[in-house]
Amino acid sequence: MTDARPAEQAEFPLKPGETAATHRWSQIMYWPLTVAAILFLITYTIHVVGDLSGTAATATTTIIGAVWLLFLVDYLGRLMLANPRSAWFRSHLAALSMVVVPAIRPVRLLDTFTRVFGRSAASNLRAKLLIYGIGSALLLIWYISLIVLQFERHAPGATIKTYGDSVWWAFCTVTTVGYGDYVPVTAPGRVAAVVLMAGGVVLVGLIVATMSSLVYERVAKDPQAELPVPMLHLRRKKRSEQDSDAASE
Repeated sequence: MTDARPAEQAEFPLKPGETAATHRWSQIMYWPLTVAAILFLITYTIHVVGDLSGTAATATTTIIGAVWLLFLVDYLGRLMLANPRSAWFRSHLAALSMVVVPAIRPVRLLDTFTRVFGRSAASNLRAKLLIYGIGSALLLIWYISLIVLQFERHAPGATIKTYGDSVWWAFCTVTTVGYGDYVPVTAPGRVAAVVLMAGGVVLVGLIVATMSSLVYERVAKDPQAELPVPMLHLRRKKRSEQDSDAASE
């Protein structure tokens, strides 16, 4: 019997609750939602960095609200088409997070960059993890910097007053450096800092694990190829001595 599903479904099995209708819906809405998320980031950046007020602030707020509404409609549409809906809900918590934070939608674009990496499944998986990790970290820095600036800029005793200050603080925080020259003083700013700290720990762990896996795989394939030159000479010398002893016996 032949598989009647589309090529994408045959290559990537459907998750619990997904149907042919939800799959078609996702294909149709993929690029509109991605463009909407990029528009959200740009608009929110202009809104915060420009410290807009009046008509300009109303316009940017309207655009941001429209993007959120589009993601909500997409989520509810797929939920209505799912069967069973409870299984779809449990297996698509990431889709729910995109309704809350549309800014993370462009992360899916990073998938296209993984095609230039290794052909093996393991290499492709490592490439995806690394690219998604770094790309997500950069988006997180961008977004958290905006959130912190929005709440900190006019707060009493604030040290983060420009977007440059906020980005510098975000990079210091996500890399776990923490110079302490800029610190959030508001409750929302500190909550955002905790999220950024958690993201930094995950990023460091992901990079270390990915590189360790890559080195281990290469050493397993050819132990001598990955040894430093001095160690390689020592191993060859030891092997030569062992061969000489065996010959003398």
